[in-house]
Amino acid sequence: MSQSSAVPVVERADAHHRYEILVDGKRAGVTEYRDVDDQRVFFHTEVDDAYAGQGLAALLVQQALTDTRTSGKRIVPACPYVAKFVKRHDEFAGITDPVTPDVLRWLEAELG
Repeated sequence: MSQSSAVPVVERADAHHRYEILVDGKRAGVTEYRDVDDQRVFFHTEVDDAYAGQGLAALLVQQALTDTRTSGKRIVPACPYVAKFVKRHDEFAGITDPVTPDVLRWLEAELG
């Protein structure tokens, strides 16, 4: 594993329903979502093994949730990593909704 000196950049890729974290211009990880009404349902977060141990997942999710708040949407943390993150970061408690069976059924239908 090599450490990069480049500053990671998080971008929202609406066409792919995800946020990407880029290091040296290369995609190092993603957190994926689907929007339903005023909620953004996060269902998967992944960082490539080559970038493990650099705190990129936390940076990615932090910026994705901040962007979600700025967009006026609420967070539904169906992704275990995002769920753990919001439990540790009270600043998102006021805009976080529970993962309900209805949300999970909707998500399953949405993802096919």
